[in-house]
Amino acid sequence: MRKRRTILEAATTVFLDKGYDGTSMDDVARLAAVSKPTIYRYFPDKKRLFAAIVITTTDQVNGLVRLVVETLPDDGDLERDLAELARRFLAALMKPQVLRLRRLVIANAERFPEVSRSWYEQGFGRVLATLAACFQRLADRKLLSLDDPMLSASHFVGLLLWIPLNQAMFTGRRGATSKADLERYARAAVRAFLAGYGRR
Repeated sequence: MRKRRTILEAATTVFLDKGYDGTSMDDVARLAAVSKPTIYRYFPDKKRLFAAIVITTTDQVNGLVRLVVETLPDDGDLERDLAELARRFLAALMKPQVLRLRRLVIANAERFPEVSRSWYEQGFGRVLATLAACFQRLADRKLLSLDDPMLSASHFVGLLLWIPLNQAMFTGRRGATSKADLERYARAAVRAFLAGYGRR
């Protein structure tokens, strides 16, 4: 398992640096310090290696799922807790490595739709479902007013990510947005969300 993990780490670095078309199994073997036959023992071709590095990154989503559950208790100060969730959510999703992986998946979505679909469903989709369940519990306690918890979760995340994520995707910047800007986006997103979904 350790050798497989070494190959995946090397492949992730190479794919992110060179893209799918620019990556060769020789590149991966060289960086992982293994032979090409060793790579093929674990991954029969480049497509399956690419799929493996994409799906492996969805394990990181477990941290975001825990983040949502822990930051939105049923008995806390809702505005304060949403603001804290917004800050931590932005910090996690705006990391340069995460942004680069997102670009890589999007760039190859038409070529490998099953890979990108799995990445979305097992990753971001799980986070949205967890957030929706938290919002439903808050609505049951009359702390939020909503009819469709999944839509409200999408609205919350959209308010958070629209500006910084689009800036990163379209400008190609690897550096993270400043902490001051992320804080401003987090506060504004929470205000707008509560204006629409706060207790009437």
